[in-house]
Amino acid sequence: MAIETQNARKYRLTVSCPDKVGIVAAVTQFFASHNGWISEAHQFADTENCQFFMRYEVLADSLPFSLDELKAKFAPLGDEFDMQWQITDSAQRKRIVLMVSKEAHALSDLLYRWRSGEMNIDIPCVISNHDVLRSYVEWHGIPFVHVPVDMSNKEPHFQAVKEQIAAAEADAIVLAKYMQIIPEELCELYPSRIINIHHSFLPSFIGARPYHQAAERGVKQIGATCHYVTSELDAGPIIEQDVHRVTHHNTTADMVRLGKDVEKAVLSRGLRYHIEDRVLVRGNKTVVFA
Repeated sequence: MAIETQNARKYRLTVSCPDKVGIVAAVTQFFASHNGWISEAHQFADTENCQFFMRYEVLADSLPFSLDELKAKFAPLGDEFDMQWQITDSAQRKRIVLMVSKEAHALSDLLYRWRSGEMNIDIPCVISNHDVLRSYVEWHGIPFVHVPVDMSNKEPHFQAVKEQIAAAEADAIVLAKYMQIIPEELCELYPSRIINIHHSFLPSFIGARPYHQAAERGVKQIGATCHYVTSELDAGPIIEQDVHRVTHHNTTADMVRLGKDVEKAVLSRGLRYHIEDRVLVRGNKTVVFA
């Protein structure tokens, strides 16, 4: 029987657990026993640490019960294999709060992908420590929240940011060139849910002015890194990276211009992987079923 699966509603199962014989067979048999149609399947065995990772997509309409019922029926299998697991519904759009300072290229790219329907998310608000992008954001029909920051005392700023994120009921936060260091409290409140784009191929050239650092070093490739934010600056689990070749002819301004194109592409891919539940975090590393 032919069936359209690309745009169909799906349940997404992600699993991480100790590796052992029988996991794939048990999960596959579980869905088969309920007539579940598996439309996508990925597995990875980390032999060094004896850990197993899995991501399945199952057509929701092929199963005879709701998401909550599916979770309840799967739970005993999860216990049997000591799994850390979750099942999500592709029809439930994730709420993504965007944070930005003055630069608009990463924000503009994400808003275009959202408006065109390419990025299947809701954007409850854009938060900024500057007011310069208000009219641009509001033109898209999205609330713009200006939260000024006092550089001598940033605590009130981040307290207000925390309240805005909570009020927005954010599933994740994207730092689309938000040029402030996120405090530890906020990192701990949203583990593996704050996504940053860093204009460097980490772990090289962390911190400020990485293109200038790269130019001074005479690199032949510049890059960008999409990663989860942790309390350690620019050191969180990496989701996606890409590079662009440069030569001695390229000035620092050239590197900044070329780097912006890489940043946009890397951030959009990283966010897509996140909202589609394709990223599994293990310590400070990720397994990405792209």
